[in-house]
Amino acid sequence: MQKGMHTDTERCVRAVQSKDARFDGWFFTAVVTTGIYCRPSCPVVAPKPENMRFHPSAAACQQAGFRACKRCRPDTSPGSPEWNQRADLVARAMRLIADGVVDREGVPGLATRLGYSTRQIERQLLAELGAGPLALARAQRAQAARLLIETTQLPMADIAFAAGFASIRTFNDTVREVFALSPTDLRGRAPRSNPGTSANTGGALTLRLPFRAPLNPDNLFGHLAATAVPGVEEWRDGAYRRTLRLPHAHGIVSLTPRPDHIACRLTLGDLRDLTVAISRCRRMLDLDADPVAIDDQLRADPLLAPLVDKAPGRRVPRTVDEAEFAVRAVLGQQVSTAAARTHAARLVTAHGERIDDPEGGLTHLFPSPEALATADPESLAMPRSRRTTFTTLVRRLADGEVRLGPDSDWPETRARLLSLPGFGPWTVDVIAMRALGDPDAFLPTDLGIRRAAQELGLPSTPAALTARAAAWRPWRAYAVQYLWATDSHPINFLPV
Repeated sequence: MQKGMHTDTERCVRAVQSKDARFDGWFFTAVVTTGIYCRPSCPVVAPKPENMRFHPSAAACQQAGFRACKRCRPDTSPGSPEWNQRADLVARAMRLIADGVVDREGVPGLATRLGYSTRQIERQLLAELGAGPLALARAQRAQAARLLIETTQLPMADIAFAAGFASIRTFNDTVREVFALSPTDLRGRAPRSNPGTSANTGGALTLRLPFRAPLNPDNLFGHLAATAVPGVEEWRDGAYRRTLRLPHAHGIVSLTPRPDHIACRLTLGDLRDLTVAISRCRRMLDLDADPVAIDDQLRADPLLAPLVDKAPGRRVPRTVDEAEFAVRAVLGQQVSTAAARTHAARLVTAHGERIDDPEGGLTHLFPSPEALATADPESLAMPRSRRTTFTTLVRRLADGEVRLGPDSDWPETRARLLSLPGFGPWTVDVIAMRALGDPDAFLPTDLGIRRAAQELGLPSTPAALTARAAAWRPWRAYAVQYLWATDSHPINFLPV
C-alpha cells in the first residue's frame, strides 16, 4: 500500500471485489449508478468495475456529489495510515484537521500553524485528497454529528453545536446531503444495538474505535498501564483510564481492548471536544497503523520474523499530550519506571488542576508547561543537571520556542530538542517515537534494545545495530516494540 493508492484502479477493483477490510480508510469507492460511496469491505454485491470511481477521502466523495452508504458506514472506517507515517505538509495538515484546528481557528489558523499560505494549503490538499481543508473538516463534522445523533438523546440543536456546525440550517443540510436522511430520520434508523456504538448513560458517550487487524494489545495497554501517573491515569476493571486536557474543557476517557475494536467511554466537559478527544485517543493507541505492511517488512529479517509471527500487530504506545510526554521523558531519564511515576505524581499533586471522577480514582489533569514553568526548581527531587534539563524544557514549551503537536515538523523539532541541555539521542528519539509519532524513530542505545538484540543474534553495538536496522525502515519504531517485548518487564503485558 502506498501514497495515492486510489489512482491504481486495478488494485482498488481487486480490493473491492475481495471485500478486503485492510484497505478501509486507504480509499473510498464511489458508485456512479447509485450515487453512493462505500468502504472497500462493503458487504453488498460489488458493482461493475466500469461503475466504480475511486477517491482518496470521504470528503472528496462528498465533493463529487456522492452519499455515504447506509450499510457499510464508510465514515466510521479507520483513518488512512498515511497521516501518521508521513511528515510532509499534507500529513501535518491532516493531523491538525483531525485535531479540530479548522473548526476552532479556520483555514487561516491552519496555514499559520503550518507556516504556509492558505492558497498553498488548499492546492496541496486538493491535489492529493480531492478536497480542501474546509471540505475535509466538514466531512469530520458530519461524522461527529452522526455519532451524536445515533448514540445520544441530545436535542438536535445541541448536537449541531457540539459537532462544530455554525448553524442549525447548515447542520440539517449537511446531514441530508451526506447521509440522504434528515437528522431525525437518521436517529430513527439507528438500531438498538448499533454496530458502531452502544447505549450511553450517565452523561458519558460510549463508542467503538475501529482498527486494522491484527492488533496486539499486550505491549500497547501494558505500557500505558505500567507507566501510569497516579491521579492522571489508572488501570481499572480491564480498562485504561486517563484525564484529557482538551480545547474547550477537560475530559476523562476509558479504553478497553476488544477482539475487533477498542471500547471507548468518554465523559466530556464540553461536547465540542468530541472529535478532538477521539482523534487523540486514536493517535495514542496507534489505531490507524497498517499492521500488515509493517509486519511484512519486519518479517523479512529472519531474526525478527519469529517475534513478529509470535505476536503480530504490535502498535507503538503514544500519547494524548505531546508536551506532557516530553516532560515525563525527562523525568524518566536514568531512573526506573517506578521512580519516574513517583516524580510525575509529585508534580501532578503540586501543579496539576483538580478534577472530579465519579467512576474511578482520577484526580488531576497533568500540569501544563505554563504551570510547570512557575515551579520552584529547588522543590524538584532530582539531580541538579536533570533539574536544569527539566526547567529549560518547560520554559521552552511555555514560551513556544519548542512546539510539540500534531503539526510538528519532525526534523526541526528533533534539532530544537537536541539543542537543549541534557537532551541526547535517546531522549529525543523516544519523544519522536511516542509523542511526535515518527514510525521510524529508533533507540539503538537503549539498554533493553541492546540486550534483546544480543539475545537474538543481532548486532548489539549502537552503530552496528543501526546499520542492520536500515532494512527495517520506515518501521523501526515498531521493531523497537518487538525487541522490547522479549523482556519480562510489566510494560509488555496486559495487567490482570
